[in-house]
Amino acid sequence: MTNESRPVAVITGAARGIGAAVARRLAGDYDLVLGDVADPCAVPDLGYHLATLAELDEVADACRALGARVTVRPCDVRSPADVDALVAAAGDRLVAAVAVAGVIGADGPAWQQTPADLDRDLAVNLHGVANLARAAVPRMLGRAEASRCRFVAVVSSAAERGLPRLASYVAAKHAALGYIRSLAADLGGSGITANAVLPGSTRTALLTRTARAYGLDSAGDFARHQRLGRLLEPEEVAAAVAWLCSAAASATTGAAFAVDGGFTG
Repeated sequence: MTNESRPVAVITGAARGIGAAVARRLAGDYDLVLGDVADPCAVPDLGYHLATLAELDEVADACRALGARVTVRPCDVRSPADVDALVAAAGDRLVAAVAVAGVIGADGPAWQQTPADLDRDLAVNLHGVANLARAAVPRMLGRAEASRCRFVAVVSSAAERGLPRLASYVAAKHAALGYIRSLAADLGGSGITANAVLPGSTRTALLTRTARAYGLDSAGDFARHQRLGRLLEPEEVAAAVAWLCSAAASATTGAAFAVDGGFTG
């Protein structure tokens, strides 16, 4: 397959963690359009820094070494214009859109979390997914082989559990899972699939932020909540995403695909 005929995958939140692992996993079979925020402080009051474009460039270089042609664009998933531009860069070879960008924007008892706290989590964790769908799905529907197209959102095991101190995050993740299930229903007989991957405690910056919310000494303390007795690695989540993007997953849609070390089992 020549580079000119390789399919293209668009990935948000691609600069580090699960997004970076997804990019590396797909690089052998897809050309890539990778997006992440240009400003590590783009979302205020998070209590931690987001990824940088320098980190995104490093991921892009690693993917090029694996054979992919890679386009990098700043993309704040809260902005429909940013997401539209990211998807447009894929041209007419778009076959996979993977929404990975996510944040934890507030912690504390549910009744103390403000409307602004809830809006912050919803803006990235729900609207970021919806913005990607609005940009990508019409292009997929316009393809002659639409049934090869895939939409995948990396959500969280929090989408199916109530967790203390993280009501805004949990609410946004429940909403994102509901959105994916309805997206799959709307796509119906088109052959395009839409699925959610629900990671458990994965070794990422987001998990370190979660540990602080619970006053834990380290993110490693979450390992005891998973039947495997360890944290997951981003590459393990990426493997599930890659399968859902493949032709082998053509019969799977509307699924909540748990990659959680047994946390919800």
